[in-house]
Formats: sequence, C-alpha cells, structure tokens
Amino acid sequence: MKTKFINGVSSSPSMSLGLLVSSSELHVQPDPEPECKDIVLADEPDLQTKRKAVLWCKEFLHGAWKTLREEDFQISIIRGGLSNMLFLCSLPESQGTVADEPRNVLLRLYGAILQMSCNKGEPTQANKENHFQGAEAVVLESVMFAILAERELGPKLYGIFPQGRLEQFIPSRKLETRELTLPDLSAEIAEKMARFHGMRMPFNKEPKWLFGTMDKYLNQVLRITFTRESYIRKFAKLMSYNLPQEMENLKSLLESTASPVVFCHNDCQEGNILLLKGRENSDRQKLMLIDFEYSSYNYRGFDIGNHFCEWMYDYTYDKFPFFKANFRNYPTRMQQLHFINSYLAESDSGIENLSPESQMKLKEEMLEEVNRFALASHFFWGLWSIIQARISTIEFGYMDYALARFDAYFEQKRNLGV
Repeated sequence: MKTKFINGVSSSPSMSLGLLVSSSELHVQPDPEPECKDIVLADEPDLQTKRKAVLWCKEFLHGAWKTLREEDFQISIIRGGLSNMLFLCSLPESQGTVADEPRNVLLRLYGAILQMSCNKGEPTQANKENHFQGAEAVVLESVMFAILAERELGPKLYGIFPQGRLEQFIPSRKLETRELTLPDLSAEIAEKMARFHGMRMPFNKEPKWLFGTMDKYLNQVLRITFTRESYIRKFAKLMSYNLPQEMENLKSLLESTASPVVFCHNDCQEGNILLLKGRENSDRQKLMLIDFEYSSYNYRGFDIGNHFCEWMYDYTYDKFPFFKANFRNYPTRMQQLHFINSYLAESDSGIENLSPESQMKLKEEMLEEVNRFALASHFFWGLWSIIQARISTIEFGYMDYALARFDAYFEQKRNLGV
C-alpha cells in the first residue's frame, strides 16, 4: 500500500512526504475535489529523454551497447510518478550481444524529486528544505541499492549518475496478497528478511526512524484541516481516538518490549516482493525483495509485525476505496511460528543447539515482540494515510484506509490484552 499506483502514478511516504513535510510545518495543496483527474502518461518518452537514455546506456553498458545507433535504441515507459520515472531500455532483436552484456536494462530517473516544487506559492526556504530532503533521500537510497546489489540481495546496478541509475531488468511479477500465506513463499520471505537484517550498513544505527517519523506525522496530523464533508466526518472520528495519548501508551509498551535493532526493510509487503520468472516452481531462491527507500536501522519486531499486517490488505480492488481489509487474514499462531522458524533457522545458527524448551521460549518471546510491534505498523501507516488524504490527488480512499488501520490497531490491542 505504501506505494499506490493509479494510471502509473506513484505516491510513496518516503519520497512524496519528503517533498511536502518539513520539520516545522506542512505545505499542503488544496483539499482535492472529486473531479480531480489522474495524470495520463505517454507510452514513449520525449525525444530529449530518449537521447539522454542512449548516452547513459552507451557510457555505462558494454558490448553491443557501445555501438548502438540512436535510431535502433528501444525505450518504453514502465511507470511514472512523483518518486521516479522508470523506462525499459532494450537492444533491437536483430542485434546480437558481444559478451555477457544484458539485452534489457531498467532506467530509473528521479529528477522530479530534486526539481519539483509541490506548491507554487511555497516559501523559498521551504523549497530549499524540500530540495535538500529529496536529494538526501536519493543519495541514501542509491548507496543502499549499490550495497544490496553487490551482496546479491537486490537487482544488479549497472550505472549511477546524478539524474538516476541503470538497473538490472528482472522478468518477474509482484506477489499477490493471498500468496503471502503460502507456506513455501512465507518461509522464503522469512529467510530473505533474516538475511536483510543480518547486514551491516554504513548508516546511523540508532533506531530513530520509527518514532521520529511518527512524531513528525502526528504533529502534522494535529494541524491538518479538511473542507470536504466526508473527510471532516472521518477525520473527527480519528481525532476522537486521542492519538497523542495513544502514541505515548504505544511508546511505553514498546520500550518495555525487547527487540533487536537491525537493518530493516520497513515495507515488506506483497508489492515489494518479486516472483522471478522461470523460478516459480523452484524450491528456493524464487523471490527477490525490492524498493529499499524506507530501509533503515529499526526494531526487528516492526519489520516482521509490519509484514504480518500486510496479510490483511489487498490493494488490487478496482472500486472505491481501492483496497479491501480483512482482519481475519492476519496470520494465525501456526502461520506466525512457521515464519519465525524459517527466520531463526537463517539468522541464528546456534538455535539447533538449544533444548526444545529453550527454543520454544525463544519463539514465544518473538511472537510477543512482533505482535506488539504490529501495533506500531497500524499506527504509523494510519498517520501517513491521513496526511496523504490531505496532500495527494491520487484516487485512493486514504481516509478509509486510515480508519481501517486504526480499527486494526485497537483490535490488535484487545487481542493482546494491552
């Protein structure tokens, strides 16, 4: 959900909110009216983009790409949006390869993050802050991508430049929500997450991301106003939950909950997990995690608990509010233990040396950890969705989604007895 696509438009919390939210104030667009139209994108890029793409491919790729003529260069738009533009660049079928160069590559352009001003009337200082935040996000994500590519935990990186990068094009499809429940896929997701958590990355290792971001979101939410009647009514219900006090209670609960600080993906949902083409029937290594822009050092419990929450939400529904929530799809105790068993088998090589009683104690503690941190997932994305309802023109029921996440939050609290 955290990246919602309508007609090729992307709205993501790290990128779009990075443009709109500064530490002190929220620069909002007018409350979107129902007649707002979706952005429609062409099938092919403009001539200037195509020419630049040719030059980048010639510069960073080897073999047949070096002698490729512009008129033979093939490029098509995969996706466009606020965060980036994606293009598929290809050699013509008639041209053979020279060595092991790829026939297809993914061109990612993120110039919009650095250049776009979200509000024409925005103060100059705010523009500078937003520009810096966007640039910082791009640098961190690019460094992260390069390291993950080198460690074969993400797509290969062929070239990087100020405007974007060239990545490995991976024939694949994204998982569907229902597939998260499949035992073999769930086990591999757990293994992939454990490997991700085991990495050492050159970033601040203090777990500031979770509540630092939530504090900022809450401050913005408390200052938001809506003009559309349906939004006002839903927002009033959300405000009746006394969110500041509720977040203090959540902080106290999680401060008393042991959870290792590891390098987390922070958005391990079905849309960010690829099923690799040709490996669908393999026993292992048929999945790949993508989209690392939210990754940071964080509590292990949040990453796993957030993934469990995503079992409940299907974002492919084609009618308003463009998602379905089914709280009964939250993984059962047996499904959670299946995931945790696979996770620990990958992350803790010494677990087999423990007695069965000690192993079970470890798993019980982990169950409590991740289910408590699942509360933070609901709270986090609930706040995010309220802000999106105010600033986004994407056709999605953001207020309905916020209500669904807080409904799930309070249901989870009741189930946990906290």
